[in-house]
Amino acid sequence: MLKRHAGGPRAAGLSKVMSDANQTIITQEPDASQLSQWVSWLRSAAPYVHLHHGRTFVISFAGDVVADKTLLNHLVMDVSLIASMGVRIVLVHGSRPQIEELMALRRLEGRYYKGVRITDAQVMECVKEACGETRFDIEAAFSQGLPNTPMQHSRIKVVSGNFVTARPMGVIDGVDYMHTGVVRKVDSESIQDLLSRGNIVLVSPTGFSPTGEAFNLTTEDVATAIAIAIGADKLILSVGVNGVRLKGEKQQELTAQKAKALIDAGEVDEEDVYNLGFALRALKGGVDRVHIVPYAMDGGLLTELFTHDGVGTMISTENMDSIREATIDDVAALVKLLEPFEAEGILVKRPREKIEREISHFTVLEHDGIIYGSAALYPYPEAGIGEMAAVAVHPDYQGAGDGDRLLRRIEQRAREAGLKRIFVLTTRTAHWFIKRGFEEASVESLPIEKQRMYNWHRRSKIFIKTL
Repeated sequence: MLKRHAGGPRAAGLSKVMSDANQTIITQEPDASQLSQWVSWLRSAAPYVHLHHGRTFVISFAGDVVADKTLLNHLVMDVSLIASMGVRIVLVHGSRPQIEELMALRRLEGRYYKGVRITDAQVMECVKEACGETRFDIEAAFSQGLPNTPMQHSRIKVVSGNFVTARPMGVIDGVDYMHTGVVRKVDSESIQDLLSRGNIVLVSPTGFSPTGEAFNLTTEDVATAIAIAIGADKLILSVGVNGVRLKGEKQQELTAQKAKALIDAGEVDEEDVYNLGFALRALKGGVDRVHIVPYAMDGGLLTELFTHDGVGTMISTENMDSIREATIDDVAALVKLLEPFEAEGILVKRPREKIEREISHFTVLEHDGIIYGSAALYPYPEAGIGEMAAVAVHPDYQGAGDGDRLLRRIEQRAREAGLKRIFVLTTRTAHWFIKRGFEEASVESLPIEKQRMYNWHRRSKIFIKTL
């Protein structure tokens, strides 16, 4: 059974990364043979740097991270880098292993009901001590400034405080949870003030009642409540699993609707249900995006935030109303959208009759009843590959990331169809596809049917991406 410990989640089935407690991570600049690749990566990350600047992220992480010196150093270095790019950050730490270590020393046994820890007075003393020690270790890690390490020249200030008012979980089915509580209120004004002054805000999974009584809280509950209260742009749950898994395969992106459907159908395991529950709550409360990323992956946070595909699972409410599969009623609008691109030779001309016949292959972007973007997926199931075609976004809407949204939806449709790869033929937009993980290929790499249809006069470049 999944034990949803107040003070941090369980890291189910994941081997702990062992490290030398005195290990120092030294930075090393790329040599001459790597410079081109390094420059290319830095440029590809630039749009995400611009996108995230000025945004507010709430990041929760398990106490297992703090217990491992290497994991803690990696997290601190990555968070410091993100903060230096103008991102406002709230950190919520867990302290489960620290609590259990103290309980073991005092020969106290853990008690749970429905996966939640029951916190009596003796356990609460362990919680207070563990949270204090954990917070101290995190603040110390942020104070590093050794030469030739990622923390050199770092001027990050970390501020903690009593920002959370809590209430007791109470008595459920006759079981008294005692000092285990839930968030009642967040002092969002104080947090916002500290963030505006350039501080990282560090919050422990504890809260206090108006009468001064202390409560042991769940890390994810605290992080979610804070994200909603301060109107965060992202809630990032750094957990012990590799994102949300469906039949053993990690899901790169989910809509809130899809996530709820997976839970209702029992298609994801208990750990994912737990994480998705907080994700859905955050989205309902107005948070734009929730990311579930593995804490054990070195650089996982940076990869998730500054690359197209990321490493975990992103959950959002978007594309419920604005992105959908096309219907026959969209044919006229699609013809109008594609005509300018066809006239410029960017797209192959598609007669209205062809679009009508193939309308089920199309995905469209819609705003206030106006079709402003499209993409189509033509599957070749025997070859396990599909063609992404007719990719277009109206000039008035370009530059807002809609091309990426269309690509993600086409990739999702391809996976649902059991395809392992997608390919594109393009004459003008090769660089855009390369930046998103496509690799140039030859005509011989195409399915036989497509090879026979290849237009040698047009000489489109071929790019393939493995899903």
